[in-house]
Amino acid sequence: MSNLIVRPDTGVSGERPRLSVTPESAGWSYVGFDVHRLKPGERIERDTGEREYCLVLLEGKVNVSTAECTWEAVGERMSVFERIPPHAVYVPGGNRYQVEALTETELAICHAPDRKGGHPARRIGPEDIRVEVRGEGVTRRYIHHILPEQQSADSLLVVEVFTPPGHWSSYPPHKHDQDALPDESLLEETYYYRVNPPQGFAVQRVYTDDGSLDSTLAVKNGETVLVPKGYHPVSAPPGYEVYYLNVMAGPVRVWKIHNDPDHAWTLDPLRTREDRQE
Repeated sequence: MSNLIVRPDTGVSGERPRLSVTPESAGWSYVGFDVHRLKPGERIERDTGEREYCLVLLEGKVNVSTAECTWEAVGERMSVFERIPPHAVYVPGGNRYQVEALTETELAICHAPDRKGGHPARRIGPEDIRVEVRGEGVTRRYIHHILPEQQSADSLLVVEVFTPPGHWSSYPPHKHDQDALPDESLLEETYYYRVNPPQGFAVQRVYTDDGSLDSTLAVKNGETVLVPKGYHPVSAPPGYEVYYLNVMAGPVRVWKIHNDPDHAWTLDPLRTREDRQE
């Protein structure tokens, strides 16, 4: 895959996605991802077919309905950088959804195959989302587990991460590109970025052990990075807070990572660089 960055069409809003990733466009098998910007009164309506969906309300307030349920005035934060957990709605395959914007809204639509079915449509509120602080020092970041493997779904895993200025995340570099459980799971992944202030950027490297993929990317506000394989650390430049929404899916709904052995020593504060070089 030569181009790992998907850029938004900033002139698009409403029914058409501002940014879209499909399995076909990405050249993989599982993950799909769209971002919509909606004005008050604008709507999106879809049949889910053979795929399950997680609608993540990044910013704004909406009414949401599925074949069985309706939720009104869903949403609380008006900016992702308020750093409070979002509202989301899970919709299984063989269903439908309609979203109507009540305010200016940014909506992420995450989807993947629904192979077994049987999971109910449901609202995921901030009270349902586990908040985690991960890392120490300049690797500290703040995580909201929106749709983790402990919650009901068939393929999708969805999480958002806030990386403070000057910090690193997805660190030490890790990968999940081998179907080799219990040691590692195979998961495709997208990173959807927001940067504050918006003229900033993030840096992400995507690379493999054999060097068949080794790209270092400067990612702007509103862009998405595809991670088909390999390690994928992220850095936030000084002065810029970096947010990203991760969507993952694969043949088994388990997040099991493998850290790059050259850098895994950084997880052990008692080991020094000299120890690792011996």
